[in-house]
Order: sequence, then C-alpha cells, then structure tokens
Amino acid sequence: MSSLKRKDAPGASSTSKSSKINADSRPSKRSKSDKTSTKKTEPSSSSSSQPASKPTISHLKEDEPLFPRGGGSVLTPLEHKQISIQAKQDVLFEQESGQGPKKSDRATKKKKSKALKDGKHGNPLGAEEGAKIESLNFKRLVRGSLVLGQIAEINPLEVVLALPNTLAGYVPITAISDALNERIAAEAANEEEDNAAEDSLDLKSIFTIGQYLRAYVTSTVDESTALSNKPRRHIELSVRPDLANTGLTGQDVVANSTVMATVVSTEDHGFVMDFGLSDSDLRGFLPRKEWAEGDHDSQLQPGSVILCLVTEKSTNGKVAQLTALPSKIGKVRNFASEATTINTFLPGCAVEFMVSDINKYGLLGKVMGSLDVTADLVHSGLGPKALDLESKYKIGKKYKARVICNFPTAKDPKLGISLLDHVVSLGSKSSSGKLPSEALPISSVVEQCIVTKVEPEKGLFVDVGIEGVPGFVHISRVKDSKVDMLSESSGPFKTGSTHRGRVVGYNAIDGMFQLSFEKHVLEQPFLRIEDIPIGEVVNGEIEKLLINQDGVSGLLVKLAEGINGFVPEMHLADAQLQHPEKKFREGLKVKARVLSTDVSKRQVKLTLKKTLVNSEAIPLKSLEEVTIGMQIPGTIIKVFARSAVMQFYGSLRGLLPVSEMSEAFIQDATEHFRVGQVVSVHVLDFDTEAGKLVVSCKDPSAFGLDKQTALKNLKLGDIVSAKVVQKTDGSVFVELADNSLKGILPLWHIADRPSKCQSAMMRIHVGQTINDLVVLDKNESRRSITLSKKPSFVKAGRDGKLLTSLEEAKVGELRQGIVQNTTATAAFIQFCGQLVALLPRSKFSHEDQKLAGFGLEKYQPVLVKIVSIDRDHSRIVVAPSSFEEDESSANGASSTQSNKIEKPVDKTLSSMDDIFIGKVTKARIVSVRSTQLNVKLSDNVQGRVDVSLIFDTWDKISNPKSPLSSFRTNSQISVRVLGIHDAKNHRFLPISHRSTRSFLELSAKPGDLNGSAPQVLSYDNLEPGSTHIGFVNNIEKNSLWITLSPNVRGRISTLEISDDVSQLENLVSNFPIGSALRVRVLDVNAADGRVNLSARSSGSSANLTWESVKQNMVLPGRITKVNERQIMVHLSDAVSGPVHLIDISDDYAEASTLSYNKDDVIRVSVVEVDRSNKRIRLSARPSRVLSSSLPVKDREITTASEVSTGDIVRGFVTNVSDKGLFVRLGGDVTALVKISDLSDKFLKDWKDEFQLDQLVKGRILLVDSTAGCVQMSLKASVVDKDYVPLIDYPDLKEGQIVAGNVRKVEDFGAFIVIEGSANVSGLCHRSEMADKPVSDARKLYNQGDTVKAIILKVDKQKRRINFGLKPSYFEDDEDMGVDDSDEDEDAAGVTLRDDEEDNIEDEDEEMEDSGPSVIIRGTDNGSDGETDDEDTKMADDETDEIAPLDAGGFDWTANALDRADEADDGADEDASAAQKKKKRRKRQIEVDKSGDLDAFGPRTAVDYEQLLNRQPNSSALWIEYMAHQMQVSELTKAREVAERAVTTISSTEETEKLNAWIAYLNLEVRFGSEDSVEEIFKRACQVNDQQEVHQRLASIYVQENMAKKADELFQTLVKKFGASSPDVWYNYAHWLHAVQNQPDRARALLPRATQALPKHAHLGLMTKLAAIEFNSPHRNPELGRTLFEGLLATYPKRFDLWSQLLDHEDTPGADKTVVRDVFDRATKVKGLKARAAKKWFKRWADWEERNGDAKSRDRVSAKAAEWVRGRAEAKKGREGGEEGDEDEDEE
Repeated sequence: MSSLKRKDAPGASSTSKSSKINADSRPSKRSKSDKTSTKKTEPSSSSSSQPASKPTISHLKEDEPLFPRGGGSVLTPLEHKQISIQAKQDVLFEQESGQGPKKSDRATKKKKSKALKDGKHGNPLGAEEGAKIESLNFKRLVRGSLVLGQIAEINPLEVVLALPNTLAGYVPITAISDALNERIAAEAANEEEDNAAEDSLDLKSIFTIGQYLRAYVTSTVDESTALSNKPRRHIELSVRPDLANTGLTGQDVVANSTVMATVVSTEDHGFVMDFGLSDSDLRGFLPRKEWAEGDHDSQLQPGSVILCLVTEKSTNGKVAQLTALPSKIGKVRNFASEATTINTFLPGCAVEFMVSDINKYGLLGKVMGSLDVTADLVHSGLGPKALDLESKYKIGKKYKARVICNFPTAKDPKLGISLLDHVVSLGSKSSSGKLPSEALPISSVVEQCIVTKVEPEKGLFVDVGIEGVPGFVHISRVKDSKVDMLSESSGPFKTGSTHRGRVVGYNAIDGMFQLSFEKHVLEQPFLRIEDIPIGEVVNGEIEKLLINQDGVSGLLVKLAEGINGFVPEMHLADAQLQHPEKKFREGLKVKARVLSTDVSKRQVKLTLKKTLVNSEAIPLKSLEEVTIGMQIPGTIIKVFARSAVMQFYGSLRGLLPVSEMSEAFIQDATEHFRVGQVVSVHVLDFDTEAGKLVVSCKDPSAFGLDKQTALKNLKLGDIVSAKVVQKTDGSVFVELADNSLKGILPLWHIADRPSKCQSAMMRIHVGQTINDLVVLDKNESRRSITLSKKPSFVKAGRDGKLLTSLEEAKVGELRQGIVQNTTATAAFIQFCGQLVALLPRSKFSHEDQKLAGFGLEKYQPVLVKIVSIDRDHSRIVVAPSSFEEDESSANGASSTQSNKIEKPVDKTLSSMDDIFIGKVTKARIVSVRSTQLNVKLSDNVQGRVDVSLIFDTWDKISNPKSPLSSFRTNSQISVRVLGIHDAKNHRFLPISHRSTRSFLELSAKPGDLNGSAPQVLSYDNLEPGSTHIGFVNNIEKNSLWITLSPNVRGRISTLEISDDVSQLENLVSNFPIGSALRVRVLDVNAADGRVNLSARSSGSSANLTWESVKQNMVLPGRITKVNERQIMVHLSDAVSGPVHLIDISDDYAEASTLSYNKDDVIRVSVVEVDRSNKRIRLSARPSRVLSSSLPVKDREITTASEVSTGDIVRGFVTNVSDKGLFVRLGGDVTALVKISDLSDKFLKDWKDEFQLDQLVKGRILLVDSTAGCVQMSLKASVVDKDYVPLIDYPDLKEGQIVAGNVRKVEDFGAFIVIEGSANVSGLCHRSEMADKPVSDARKLYNQGDTVKAIILKVDKQKRRINFGLKPSYFEDDEDMGVDDSDEDEDAAGVTLRDDEEDNIEDEDEEMEDSGPSVIIRGTDNGSDGETDDEDTKMADDETDEIAPLDAGGFDWTANALDRADEADDGADEDASAAQKKKKRRKRQIEVDKSGDLDAFGPRTAVDYEQLLNRQPNSSALWIEYMAHQMQVSELTKAREVAERAVTTISSTEETEKLNAWIAYLNLEVRFGSEDSVEEIFKRACQVNDQQEVHQRLASIYVQENMAKKADELFQTLVKKFGASSPDVWYNYAHWLHAVQNQPDRARALLPRATQALPKHAHLGLMTKLAAIEFNSPHRNPELGRTLFEGLLATYPKRFDLWSQLLDHEDTPGADKTVVRDVFDRATKVKGLKARAAKKWFKRWADWEERNGDAKSRDRVSAKAAEWVRGRAEAKKGREGGEEGDEDEDEE
C-alpha cells in the first residue's frame, strides 16, 4: 500500500495576504507604506522625476521564476533584505520629493470610482470580486481544517463521521481525548488480568449514532492499493478539544457560541468540562439538567467529548455554563450576537448573515460585515430541493444558518454554512418515523429514479421515492463510460427522465442518498461486505498469491469491485498441496464458499475445498440453527491427543471428543486427523447459553432402533455379561452379550483393591466373555456405557445397595461407593451415574484423621452411611459405615493423640514419648534449602535444622556463599532436639506446643551434640561488640537481614556490609541468601527485637561518630541527595557531608554530579573535619580514594597558601555579583575576578557570559594568605601563552582598509567598530559615505551592518579615527576579503563606551541616546497591535547541511550548528510591514537582536526557541538545543527538550523523528538510569522501525563501552529479527570479532543464522562472515576458505564469489601458489561465458605482470589459448551433432 500525503495548510497567513485583506476591506485607511509598497511593485511607478535616485534592482531578481514551486520565493533571506532596503530608499525619496504618493493616491481613487460605476446590480453591497462560492471537497480539506460531522458508524477502534458533500472521516480511538488515551494505555498494561474485558473501553457507551461533533482534520491520504483500481481517500480526524477548538481563545468564548468540551470530572450536580484552550484556564460546567433527556450519564464519563452551547460566562471569565439539550443547541436563533471577533464562529455555531450575492452555484453572504460565508449547491437547498433562491432569499437581508466548515487555504477568511433544516437544527432526517438508511438500505436497487435537477458539470439530483430525502448521482456514476457534460433539456439524463439506480451510500449531513446508474454496479452481486451472506457460494478471480517464508500462505480472491476475500492455506484444497503456486495463478476464475465475514476488520474468509463448496448441507452459522442429530461438514482447525476443534461457518466452533471420532478405539487423535481436514459430523449435544457444541463422527443410523431401545432399557446397577473386543493399557472395550451394545471397563474397576487391578488386567484377553459386570454409568446421547467388575459393586448391585440417583438416597442408609479423591479436609465418594458425595474429615475417627488420605486409597470401594441430603443443591454428605454420632462425640472428648512413630530413622525411637528436648538422635535430609535443612526423624515426624545451628566456627564453613552446599539429600545426620518451630508464626516453642503446622527445631552443631545443655542465642544474651556467624536471610535495597539463631535476626545497613565498596554494587550476587558473614553487634533493643550489625573490620568504622572520624580517612558512603553543585554522602547515622563539584574529579572538565545516582555507594576521603560545628568536607577524587599516583590535571587546593602569584588554575564560578566573579579553587579558597579582568574585550552584558558552576581558567594575580584573599584574571592575554593581541590604535595607519560593524547610526554619520580590535571605533561622516551627497546616513546604513572601510585619519593620542566608505576608495582594492553585501551581520556582543562617542567633534554632531531608533525588521512596528507576521523560514538546504546524528556516539558540545552554513539573515522585510493605522502615535524604541542570531547562531534558550518556531521538524536543531542545556548542566531541561522534540516533529518526517528519539536514548544512556532507558526505548519502538531502534541503541551501547548491555541487545536483535534480516547476524558477529575478542561466539552464530533465515539470504550472509575470517583481528583464513569453497560448490558460476575469494587471498605476503590455484580453478568452471573468461584471464595476466615472471605470464597466455580452442571444439561438436541428426531425419 502506498500513501501520498498531501500538503498541510499554511500555519499562518503570510504578510502579503494580510496586507491584501486590509487593503480590500478598508481602502480608505491604507497607510503610506502600503501605498508605496504597491507603487514599488507596479510598472507605473516609473513616473518619478528623479532618475538619479532610482534604486538598482538586484541581479538575483532576474533569476526568479514567475511561478515558483509551492508558491514560495526562490530568493534567499539576504536577497529579500537587500530588495527591502532598496525599496525603502525609493519610498523615502518619493516622500521627500512629494510626487510619488500623491499620484498613486489619485490613481487609486480613479480606479475605485470607475469600479463603482461599472459595478453589477447583483452585488450592490460592494462584495469583493475575489469572493466566490466554494463547496467542501477532498482537495480543499487540509490539515488544520475544521468541519462539522455527524456520527454515522461506531466501530471498536474508530468513529466514522459523515461530513458535508458526501465526504466521510474517521476518528481513531486515540484522537478523542487524553483521558481516554490514559485508559487505553492502562488497559493495555493490564490486559492479562481477568477484569480487563469487563472494564474495556467501548466507544458505543461514549458516542451515539447521529451525534454532531466538530472535528479537526489531521491528515488526508490517497491510498493506492493492490486490491482496488481506484485510490481510496482516507480522511483522518480528531475531536480533541485542543484541536477542535483551534483558533478559539478565552475571549472568543461568548454566550451562544459552541465549543467542543471533554469531561474532566463528574460532580453531584453536573460535569466539569475542559475546552483545551492554550491561552486560558477557562473551564465549563454542564449541569445534569442541561444534559439530554434519555441519554445515560455513562455517556459522560471522564474523557468523553461532546459539542456544547455556551449559555453564559462568569464575571471573572473562568467558568462558562454549558448546555447540551437539543432544544437549545439546535435553535438557530441562539447565535453568538456578542462575538467580538470572527474567531468565535467555528463549525457547529449558528450565525446570522446578510446575503450579498445569489447565483446558480449557491448563496454568498457576510457575517459581522467582513467575514465571507458561502452556502453551496447542496447546503443552500438549490440542488436537492430545487429551490428558487432568489425568491426565498433577498440580497441585503439577514438570515440564520449553521456553520459547517472553514477553508484554511482560502485567500480571505471564509466559512461554509448550511441552510438545510436538519443541519440548522442539528437533527437527523427521517421518513415515516424511520431513518433514511433503514427506509432504503444501502445496496438497494431503485427501479425508478426521476431526475429533478441537472448540474451539467456535477451530476443529477433524483427522486428515489422516499419523502423528503432526495438522491444524488455524481457525473462519474451516471454510466460506465466517461461523461463530460450533462444537459438539462436534452439527452438521456434530462430533467424528468427515469432511470434504474442502486444506492451506494447515504450522507446524514447532506441528507441525501448517493446512487449509481452504472451498469456494472447494478449487476455487481455485492457492494459491501455486509451484503455477503455467510455460507453462500460465490464466484471470484484470484488477484494475488500471498507468499511467506514457508511458501504460499493464502490467496486474495476478488469478489466484486473493492471487495476481496482471503483463502487461508488450509482451505486451498481438500488435500494438502505441496506446490500451490502450480495450481493457482493470478487471474484464474474460482468458485468459493464464504466461511465468515468481519465487517469491523473488513475481512471475508473463503474456502476452495470441493467438499465444502459442493456440499448441499445447510451452512451452520449459529447455535440457534442447530438440532440434535443433524449432519454437517466442518473443518478441523486444532487437533489434540484426546479431542479436536472443528470450525463451521461464521464464528461457530464445535468439539469432537476422541471417543466420538471412530467406532474403533483411537489412542491419539493426532495420528489419525490433521489440521485442515474436512469431516462430516453429527450433532451430539449443544448448549446455547454456554456456547458449547459437541459433534461426533459416528453414524447415528448404524445405531439401530433395537440398540436404541436396549440402551434406553438398560438401568444403572444392572448385572450384565460382555465379550472383550479390544484391550488397551487403561481400558477394556467390550460388547454386551444380549444387545451388542458397546461398553468400556476401566482399569481401576477390574478389582476391588487398586493394587490388584494391573495383575487382573493381564488375565483378560480379546474374545473372552466376562460375566458379572455391573452398569456404572451410561450416556444415551453419546451411546457410551461404563461398567465395573469390582466384586463389592457386583454384590451391592445384587443386594440393591448401589445408589443410582439422588431421589433414591435416604438418610441413614448404607450405600456402596468408590473413593474418587481425597484432600486435606475431606474425601469424595462416587456412586453410579456420576453421583458424588462428600465425606468430611470430622466424620473419620481420630486415628484415621492422622493417616495419609484418612487411610483411604483412590478407587478403593467403601461402604458409607448417608448423613444428610440437600436436594436443592444436589449435595450428599456421608460418613463411614461404622460412624455413630453420639459415640464419636463422647469418644472424641476422651481420645488422645497416637504416640506411634512410623519407620523411624533412629531405630531406638518407638513413640513420640522418646522425643524430648535435648534428645540426640538421627535424621534423614529431605531437602537442602539456602537457609535450612529439612529433615525427618520418621515418616510422620518432620523437622528442620536452621543454618545458624550447623557450624560452630567460621573455619568449618568451606563455601561462605553457599554454606549448605556440602549436604546431600537422603543422607543421615546427627541432630539434637531443641523444641518446636511454628511454621505459620515463625516461633520457637516448647515441645508441648505441637500442631499441624509445626515441626521440630533441631541443631546439628558439634558443640550442641556433645554438650549437656545447648544454649540457643536470644536477644537477651546479645551484647554490643560481640561477634557471631550470621547468614543472609533477606536482601533489601539498602540493607541485609541476618539470621543469628532461629529466634534472632539482625539488620546490616549497606555501609556496614563490607570494607570493599565494589562488593556493595550488587548485593544479590555478592551476598546471596544463605551466605555466611562474620558480624559484630553494634546495638541491641531486646524489647523491640531489633539488632544492628556490622560485617566490617572492627577498626574500619565502629559506628562512625564525630569523635572517631579523622582527616584523610577513606570511607564508604551512600549518596542521599544529588543536585547540580554537590552530592550528599551518608557515612553513618551521625555523620554525613557533601562532596562539592570541585572535589569530584582530578580533571575538572570531567566533574559532573549527574553521573551519580541516589543510593549509590561510593568511596570518599575526609578532607576537613569541623567537629564543633559538625561539618565535614569529603572528596571523591581518584587520587585520594584509590591511589595517589594517579594523574592529576587539576591539583587539590585547600588553603590560600597553596597558590602563588602567576599560577594558572581552573575553578568553578560560585557567584556572579556586581563586583565581578567569585571562582572556587578548592576547599574554602575563592578567588575574585574583577570586571576589568574578565576579558580582553569589553562585554556589554558581561553577566550573560557567565553562570554558576561554569568552569573557567585564569592566572593568579594576587594572594593574601593572612586574609585568605585571592585575585585572578580570566583575560586570554594574561592566561594564554600564544595569545595574539587585539588590534589597537597604535596598530592602525592612514589608508589601511579594515572590516567593521556599524554600532550606531545618526543622521550625520555612522560609528564603526573594527573587527578583531580592542574595541577600536571611529566615525564615518555622511560626506564620506557615497560619491554623491548624502542627506541622512540612516537611509543607507543600519545598526549591525558589516562594512568595509578605509582609515582616512587616525589620532593615536586622542584615540580618534575617521573612516571613509565611498566606493571610489576601493576601486584599487577589489580583492579585499570583506563582503559588503552581507549587511545582516551583527557585532558579537561588543559595544562602544559612551565616553568615546562624546570625544568626537563634528560640526553636525548631535548625539543623544534618546534619539529616534531605527525601525527593526521582523518585528511589529504598528501602533494598534496588528501584526503582519510573515514568518521567515530557514532554507531547506541549510537544514540538510547540519551534521547528522551518529548512530553510536552523541555530540553534546553544541557545535553542530556552528559547522553548518550561516543561518538565514532574519525575517523577510515586506514594504507592508511598516504599515500603521494610527499615524499620530510615536514610534516605539526597540532593539534589533536578530542580527546576533543570524551572525553567530543560537547562544541562549531564547535563540533556540526562535529557530525552532521556524524549523519545528529539524532534528539537528532539537539536538543542539539538548546539547546546549547539557553544557549548562540542565539535565531536567534537556529531557524536557527531548520530550518536546519527539512529540513536535511531524510523523511524516520519519528520519527526523528517529534522530530525535536516538538523541533522547543517547541522553538517557549517558545520564539516566536503566529504567529511564528502558522506558524511552519502548516508546521509541512504538513509533519507529523497531529493528532500526534496536540497532541504533546497540551502537550507543558499543560507543559507551557497555558491553553487557550491547550483548543482551544483540541477542534480542537476532531473536526478534533474525528470521528476516541477515544484517543483525553480521553486525553481532562483527562486534564479537572486532570489539569483544570472542571469535568462538561469533562463529557459533553461523549455524543459528542459517537455520533461522530463508535460504535465499544465506549466500550474502555467509559471504560476509567468510570475509570476517580473513580480515578480523582473530582471523582464521582456513575457515574463511572453507566457507567460500562451500558456496562455490553450490554456485560455481558466481564469479563475484570467485572475485571475493581472490581479493581475500591476494594480500601482501600471500602464498602465490594459492592465488594461482584460485585463478586456475575458476577457468575450469563448466559453462563459463566468453566475456567472463576474458575478464578473468585479463585479471590473471595483470596479476602475473606484478607478481610473476616471464614463464608464468606465458603459462597464462597458453591457458587462455587452450580455453579458446576447447570452447571452439565444443561448439563445433555441438553443430556437427545437430547436422547428423538432420541427416538421419531425412533418410
């Protein structure tokens, strides 16, 4: 599918358009600048009487095309500016001469008066000639258009809106509101939960059919598909209020205006609504009484969007009262009469307009006297109703209508309105109480369509017989052939003619049917998928074969125009085709049957199976059509061992049990049936409510009437005889002797005791007759009988004690049953006929309750007594036959627990009395856990040995990470009984506290086994400072929990875990659960059961306090807080301190707090301690905490005495004050940099050049150690050795030509600053500016212009310079490197001192700072706030030249834009930009800073924002903005910029958007956390090519040396994309070879790759991998040759492979014999073409010239000649053979 995106509407009107609007609407108030602008552009402006001042036109103007592509100019911004300057000069000259404007004014008046005289009668109100009636169509719909729509269809994922003029738009579920998007995201995250389906979002609960909405057009696409000859037009809409209310401000919301609003919250009395207005916090409130009656409140759930009418607005302007009642919002008289601007009138609003013109296309009018509105042919009623507009509407009168659309691309603001009654009232058309679509469904054929009106170029309006609802036939649908023009009075389609038509659609907004008279449409069987009946046999044509990696996966069959069906692979034929492509081809006619249709997904599924297509059975589509016994064909779609799933038509599926697959026994269904097989089945059973269907392959006719009667007469409990017909491992199949009914005898029903069943089964053989079988169960529908041979059941059957139904059950009766199952609380007893009873635990004796399964065995027969019956719930409770209620309760009170021990490990134990506290005995290990051994003393006595009760000393632990790894299951150990461990409450109890949840607490310590009275550690006998062996019990983020004994657990904080800080980075791997530690008690709180421990050495940090901390100590610490200036480190509960930015690194350039995260553990060194004030300063310098021998670029400074005068040092700015800068050099040493020492240049706004934490370099000027004062200088002349001094007055001489910038312009001259100078400036008098007299210098130059000047006079003592700018001065110096045309360059932030200007003496000198300012380009100089905002757009070629983002690394230096060409020269200046409506206002003084941005690029955030307004889709600009924020350590702001970038860049700019996402990923990889990287990565994959994002992230990981992450991502790449992309395998292998030095892993990828990739991709990948073996650092040429040899064996004629092999073999120092062998073998390839052979021999000869001798060269020539002879002989032999064959034929 290919999509052609159309251009968006312009985001804002251009300046020229705005000027024209003003000129047309208010001709009498046109300003001078506007007049002169018009004069300048017209040829008649040549009437000026002073040709000397005529401006010269730029030669670039001649190259401008008449109609540039896209309507834009081909001139660069610089050329625009030059032309603008020349135009201003022309205007100023004409104003001074007093001729031009007057003549132009008179000419204008004459033209206007003539136009009024010649005006037509139809336009007496002076309507503009340019205004015309436009109908909304697909071409006029652009991005940004607003349109009124009516909901026509609601699908699961989108809402379809009917739009004016037969258009339709689609609103995706994600384009409704932010609240709904959040719900969708939450549902996607929780889709696996059970309640996800219940709470899923249903658009039908939010919207209703016929509801009106205002929509915003987000895109219009022509989709050309392979399935349709005509392009499918797709209009995508959004109803989000922030878009649907585009152009609306808070001031524009007035009474009776309409707004789109989303529900924010539901309150008691109404709903709080949001309008999405960016400039205002205005909210709306919709009372419940103002919500439509009959509509449920559920429709107004948070996130819902509706069209509301504003009834009133609060006095503070923050709340608007709304209504959604159709009776109010549909009243056209409720129009916005209080509107102050035209922005109020958006689609959906009622308007009052005055008719200004009526013609054959519709009606034209004005709103508020200036806004054009048009009602087209349809919505004026002219077409569908054939109204006489001139009789109904009078020009000059006012009428009311409803706005339905706007026209953003129109020259002047214009709206489309509708006068149709149902649109004006916001209702729906109806006919006889029915909707038109119900009265005349789509696809209906109308036999008589009467033409009521003919539009020659558009189509026919017809009467279809539905009252009030006309039809329309577009001119393209009149007949099959093309019709250019229709006639109203003649021809076959004249007015009144009758035709046969077909309804193809209905548009609710237009209130018209769309019809077609085309013959092929009338004959087409289906117009829509809805028209295709399921199960119908249809004819079609194969349009496409769908191919995947396994071959043909299906067919696309064309059923009708625009309707295609899909034939899955399993439905291509009855048999499985090996080569479907040989049977089916495109264009082949086929007959198929419709399996199912899905309207929402636009899918039709077909089958070509002959058994289904030719079947005469009624297609079964739903359970409502099913009857028992009916025979239907179905397709098997899933096969299991015990069943199969069958598919019929529609969504109907059925289950085919294995027992119903055949009369014979089937062990495994997968061995007899396959997916795709068609099987004829009979319906056995179905349940409509449960949606279940059971079918059978067995023929019911084979089960005759006699057998049916016999089965019906057979009773449960009957004793029968049967003959064995089949025997399997688990069942015996028999045939009853009397009636030949089939039955089954399960294995467990052959004998009473389950242990005897297998042996009894062996004695049964096929053909044997078995007597005394009891009928246990039967199913008449499935014709199945279950029998039992258990003697107890046979006897009970004869005695009548078998329970066969619930009705037979009586309380107190004894009944025979079988144990079905046992649980911990009850046993389940089964009787005949699937009847099951409950035998509770309480009914067993106390002895039986202790036994496993209560002493019962599964399938064991048991005689039970019925205790109670609940017939309502079909429940039976039973008890053992010996159970007596009274006796059992009496005995229960006096009974005692059994003391018997079963199978003790220690044979000396006989009863529980032998087990007591202190008893030493044997135990067998049942399982080995990480923290305990589970053991048993006997089969019914269990216990545990905690890990803390196994080892006496640390030396006995061989593996501290896994202390219990030496123990094995089933081995015996000696233990000592300590008590009872309650597993539920984790308590250590005396041995008398036994329960079902407790087991013995044991000890295996050698000391406890040999001692007399073991002492178990408790909180009471713990002492601070004591040492113990502890074992990790649990791991938390900042601590470990340690077990000291079964009753005592303690906590170790992160800092106390180890002296080695590297061990703390991964607690889980370094200290796994169960690992042993030597710990020391820090403090104990026995009352609360709290113990704090430490595993560090005793001298390292014994609970660090202010008294124990000392200078130069190296300690581990945990980061508790991170900001831009410091990190706070927690050393202990008492001591914490900061690590300042200057103490983080030995190289200040690498110092950054952002590389640390909260809760990280780092090693720090104590620099200073102030115990009295409890202050400490820490350092993380590697030279302090690791090794003092490490290189130090910036030495550590702690006191002022450590620096000397003349030292060059670096530091961080800590304060920017009015006195200068304060720079921290280290510790408490801060240096002062005076303003005069900041720079060699004068900085006007010097504070803008510096900021906090900025790294600076300077030289020490003064040190006062006693006072601690240090003074330094940042001047380059002082700091840099190679400093080149700036130009100063002594360096200049008369006659010297220099480049400079105009700093200030007055009427008498211009002040110029020499570039590259020490602020050297001078004056150029107006007499020296041009060869002709200049009256005002301000007309020639502007501030910031770059000029080339000559020094006329220099006074070095008075520091004065006079410049000359006359062109005659430079006639002899044409090669100077100064471009005087580049007038938009600005000085680099340097300005003149005012005292220098005051020293300049001139007779015309009138210097005042408050003098009139120059009009600034690109800004608003109007006095009444109106702007002519012609945006300056950066040239496309400049965007392309910005350095692209590297896939792996990232440039945070913000120099990418500096490497690009210069930015545009500022906003384009149009003459109309100087227009002013009020001439009396004084000019505003403004400063033009646009030159700085153009000359030097963006330097501040404001600059970037300005550029981004021009280029929102430039990823390079966004990346530079991010880099700028990172340069000033603004990580948060950099992330904000990244977020804005990925959301702002248009989705059509895929490359730009991808670059922004990769930059965001780069930012998070370098400065973020793993979670943030994962989040951004997932989001990037959702909107970009997933494989590309994966590869780019892998490149980032490689660039950042994050090998583990890169490896994991490469593995994900090959798993996810390895089946389709060879590149992922090659990239992974190359990285393993070249970077990771793991060639073995790389070579192991080849077999995996060849297995995953399709065969056609093997060649390229194997060639690349073979090349790696020749070229990688771990080269293995032999393996590379092997790979090439394998490829050449398969593709011997591929000479590109021979050439590659030769390239790899022919390397410096290579074996010449090997190279010659390659050459020679290639010449022996069979079928070698002459051209290829010639090139090969030529290459061989050239190689021998370089590397061989004369003999070898001759050998090559001989081989070439031999090859030519051999080829000629072979050719001759073939020709001779052909002649011989011909001779034989003649004979």
